Amino acid sequence: MVHHPGACAVVATTPQGQVVLVRQTREAIRSQLLEIPAGVFDVVGEDGATCAARELVEETGYRSGELQPLATIYTSPGFTDERIELFLAHEVERGDGAGEVGVVVETPRFEDAVRAVREGHIVDAKTIVGLLLAAEQMRRSGAREGAAGV
Repeated sequence: MVHHPGACAVVATTPQGQVVLVRQTREAIRSQLLEIPAGVFDVVGEDGATCAARELVEETGYRSGELQPLATIYTSPGFTDERIELFLAHEVERGDGAGEVGVVVETPRFEDAVRAVREGHIVDAKTIVGLLLAAEQMRRSGAREGAAGV
């Protein structure tokens, strides 16, 4: 079994109806993936929302306000205890940060990202779960104009 310290990830939407994603190379599959921003719990005593907000800034330069919990998932419990806490952040804004080296920030329309999941273009598990749960939550809450069409 592979022990993992746990991680957090955030579906971050902008006031313009976009979602903040990162494109980065994943050596295990020797390919680039489009993902929601995420990172490990590497600050002692840090809670999931704080970790997710920190990772969003570190990876993308975007800043969030309040984060809403979406779910907690186990990535592959057959061989690792990695657990990821998923969050949703509305109306994130670009900050002063430049993001991480080797990470390309992309901001497609939220609906286009959900469509990319359904069409098999986004294949990262945490990203699929996060985007689909966020779409459902936005549909239920009416938090964003046009969410019913997602």
